[in-house]
Amino acid sequence: MASFDPWDRTHLPDPHALYRAMRTDAPVWRGIGPVTGRPIWFLTRYDDCVAALRDSRLGKDLERHLDAEQVAAERALEAGPLEPLGRNMLFVDPPDHTRLRRLVAKEFTPRAIADLEPRIAAIAADLLDDLAGRTQIDLVADFAHPLPVTVISEMLGIPIEDRVRFRRWVDVVLRGPVGSDQQTLAGMEFIAYLNDAIESRRSAPRNDLLTALINAEEEGDRLDHTELLAMVFLLLVAGHETTVNLIGNGTLALLRNPDELARLRAEPSLMATGVEELLRYEGPVGVATSRWAFEDVDYGGVTIPRGEIVIPVLLAANRDPEVFPDPDRLDVSRDPNRHIAFGSGIHLCLGAPLARLEGAIAFSALLDRFEQIELAVPVGDLEWNEDFFLRGIRTLPLDVA
Repeated sequence: MASFDPWDRTHLPDPHALYRAMRTDAPVWRGIGPVTGRPIWFLTRYDDCVAALRDSRLGKDLERHLDAEQVAAERALEAGPLEPLGRNMLFVDPPDHTRLRRLVAKEFTPRAIADLEPRIAAIAADLLDDLAGRTQIDLVADFAHPLPVTVISEMLGIPIEDRVRFRRWVDVVLRGPVGSDQQTLAGMEFIAYLNDAIESRRSAPRNDLLTALINAEEEGDRLDHTELLAMVFLLLVAGHETTVNLIGNGTLALLRNPDELARLRAEPSLMATGVEELLRYEGPVGVATSRWAFEDVDYGGVTIPRGEIVIPVLLAANRDPEVFPDPDRLDVSRDPNRHIAFGSGIHLCLGAPLARLEGAIAFSALLDRFEQIELAVPVGDLEWNEDFFLRGIRTLPLDVA
């Protein structure tokens, strides 16, 4: 097979060129993980990715499907003070996944999300009011990050003065050197904070999502303490990181495609399809979480052996020309648009409706507030997060008027 290096940081500005080559030359490609040294299979065609995301022969539950020696080796890598944060819906299979998702899903119904629209719009307006009179902003720091962080924090009942700490903890846990003292300390501080918050809600319940999770019950079942920790961590990360990236990546994509930006300004009714296209074109998640092959599986005529890791590449699937005509062109009116930016199958992102709503409100507010928006630095000077899983830009300096 052709030789590729998906972990090479030089691909960060444009991973699509790499994935285009992989999809053409080796759509089912076997690499070696740079940290573990384990084989990892990358799927880059749309149909393969969708099939893998729905394939019960691929999954997370090592104990049920893999050899004891392999399970022990993997668990040894995961062991440590941050292990509780990983016991969330993303890393378990049914029936555990079904149980956890059912316990939290009632807080993310379409009705519950729709009820948030006025408050999200007010937060966006307040953030933009704070930028009044400025001719240059950093879209990420000044708007894309505080908007979803404020929303999910208010939902969980986290005091506004603690949100700066939350951002630091999440950034270090997600992007700090793996296993470093810095990452461990941030994670332990985060866990200690959550422990205190949970204990506080148990003794004095409030009208917030954290209290609702503590009290969530389905057929006599509840979340235990570790599951609560993991669930809150997942909601905090998924509840803001994807939207930060959607707003940042999407704004950059529009600025690099001024005709489509002009269309969106001229036809606000295109906002719904526009958000879907921005999710497809430069999605907030680069790859799906890894899965283990619980038996030999065949994809595209290639056999993936039992016990090896499979990763569907969402960015590659969303630009597959077999599914999306002219896939490298941004088209805010594209319809239909069967992108998988939020995954597919049982692990379809629970917060996708919230991210879509926040994105639509954010883009509409930006275009309404600023008549002119331009990049303040050359595209080549922009820095992307060195994150294999989440695709996002660190800063986005803009000239506005």
